[in-house]
Amino acid sequence: MKIEDEIKSTVELTLSKKIILNIMYTQNILNEKFNEVLKPYDLSGEQYNVLRILRGQKGNPANMCMIQERMVAKTSNTTRLVDKLLLKQLVTRNVCPDNRRKIEVLITQKGLDVLAELDPKVIEHENALTSNLNTKELEQLNNLLEKYRNL
Repeated sequence: MKIEDEIKSTVELTLSKKIILNIMYTQNILNEKFNEVLKPYDLSGEQYNVLRILRGQKGNPANMCMIQERMVAKTSNTTRLVDKLLLKQLVTRNVCPDNRRKIEVLITQKGLDVLAELDPKVIEHENALTSNLNTKELEQLNNLLEKYRNL
């Protein structure tokens, strides 16, 4: 369905406006569907992102700055996200012994277990969302989005 129909626009939209609205509208759909996958685990997309970053550390601690740099949503309040994960016992947070101003965050076994349970569901979700495109179209879409983002 065309974006004009989705948003029930009655005015003529420029191509630039259509592209921006399409991306924003699609992003909202992706977020809604991904939140459905995460809901049974009481996780937000941003919390999931933090857990994935910490798992990628392979047992090494990460500081708040490094987590923030690697976040998909750069505007996320990393401290608040880590606090919520701490309450759920999915991460630990400690003061760095070498630099008391630095906070080190580690994923717990419980956090790793949640990700292990989520992994196949996330893969299934991603595959379902891309199933109507072939490999060539997916590569083209990815290349165009990267080109568009790197203005």
